[in-house]
Amino acid sequence: MKRDLMPDETATMQIGELADRTEMSLRTIRHYDEVGLLTPSGRSEGGFRLYTHDDYLRLMVIRRMKPLGFSLDEMAELLRVVDALDGGAGDAAGAGDAGAGDAAGAGDAAGAGDEAGPAGEARSTDEGDGRDQATRASLAAFVDETVERRAKLERQLAMADEFLELLRARLR
Repeated sequence: MKRDLMPDETATMQIGELADRTEMSLRTIRHYDEVGLLTPSGRSEGGFRLYTHDDYLRLMVIRRMKPLGFSLDEMAELLRVVDALDGGAGDAAGAGDAGAGDAAGAGDAAGAGDEAGPAGEARSTDEGDGRDQATRASLAAFVDETVERRAKLERQLAMADEFLELLRARLR
């Protein structure tokens, strides 16, 4: 799979460059902005949308969900889950690599259990653990759904291959 990361992760790019890198249309990217899936990190002095590497990663998550038939609402929900696992930030830093095959590990870095306090002492995170467990359960549900949708696509691809062979057989 083509992987086109920005050379400088602190750099910004305009919508045209983002569209080129993600192989998505300007119209689609603008639509995702309008519905709240992808908000540009900034605007240029001229008012042009500016996107960061994290925005790119977020859009790649969206792009990977699209062929699996996830709705905009489902995409928004997964992005909320990913954001929560990434510490509540409004971006998907690290989530861009959370494709269907490795989504289960996407939140592993967001620790569970007791956390160390400012002086290193353990403090209870019972309330946080409950939210973390619920968030992980949501992610697990997305993983299960993605597995089912991928299997369906695999069956459709097998049927397409059979059809292609039938057509090629007629050429012989």
